[in-house]
Amino acid sequence: MLMNYPRFFSIFIVATLLTYGAIGFYLMQLATFQGDLTRMSLLPERLFGWTKPQPAIAPEWLQQSSMQEADVLVIGDSFSDPGIWQTVLTQNGFKVRTEYWGSFDNKICTDIESWLHAQGFSGKYLVVETVERNMTQISSESISCQHTAYHPVKTTDAVRSVPQVSLDTGKYNFLGKMSIGYRSLYTSLKYEYLRRSKDFTTWQPSKDVNVVPVQNGCELFSHTRCKDALFLTWDTLQEPTDSTINNIQKLDSLFENITPIWVVVPNKTTAYLHPEKKLWDKMENQVRAPNLLKMTNQAIQDKTVDLYFGNNTHFSTTGYLLMGNEVLKSIQQTSLY
Repeated sequence: MLMNYPRFFSIFIVATLLTYGAIGFYLMQLATFQGDLTRMSLLPERLFGWTKPQPAIAPEWLQQSSMQEADVLVIGDSFSDPGIWQTVLTQNGFKVRTEYWGSFDNKICTDIESWLHAQGFSGKYLVVETVERNMTQISSESISCQHTAYHPVKTTDAVRSVPQVSLDTGKYNFLGKMSIGYRSLYTSLKYEYLRRSKDFTTWQPSKDVNVVPVQNGCELFSHTRCKDALFLTWDTLQEPTDSTINNIQKLDSLFENITPIWVVVPNKTTAYLHPEKKLWDKMENQVRAPNLLKMTNQAIQDKTVDLYFGNNTHFSTTGYLLMGNEVLKSIQQTSLY
């Protein structure tokens, strides 16, 4: 009998590994993240992935124009990079070129207008877009910048993909790590336990993400656990000071033949949890800036489902199209003067 112990031990080890692998393979579904917030929190898409179909965007409206032919130049972040909100402009006859902030070292410099003309840009409008949390830094660093440094990104002129109309919350990614599946299972089980408490107000599954109940959440989101939503922990709760708007006014003075339009996208946390902020009202009155907080407040009051995706920090296609309409209004109003 003693001679069989090594054999039994080997069989036990092999059986354990096979069991771990089989369960881990099954849990790959939990580790197939499609939203930035689900990925950072390790909460599965089956809980926070959106389920309501989104509007379809025709590929031709996503076409990127060259600097020389563009009527509108957009310098923006990940809210502009997909080119979705810009389709509202292209469908209204504008040729649009979108550049990423990183190509300009996250600055608008003193020589920006002359630099743009030197590149062949003859359009009338520059849309400067940033999410709320980055606005203060970009505006303050721009004030001290004298010369434009341009570092083209290879993907700038790449063909843009049409946004998803639907999301497969049961999708498997076989390239992921099995250990992530186990960790996601633990995170989801802990969340399900905590949310049953009547005193549940917020939970931080990771250093980057908060899970927070949203008033009338199931009228505003389509994901399974629609009473709650995911938010970045580093969304700024304080409003930018008036000095930020003063900086933007100084940057406005750099332009003579180009009209700048400042587009500040509210943090998701602001839109759903702190809609009382006044920054956008001030900007609307002091610089050329569409009031996107008023837009999100109205959409939420109208019970627009998935204005921002539950699993993501960004707008849905629905939200992007509303944003595009506001930018279009700003351009049209500017052209009247």
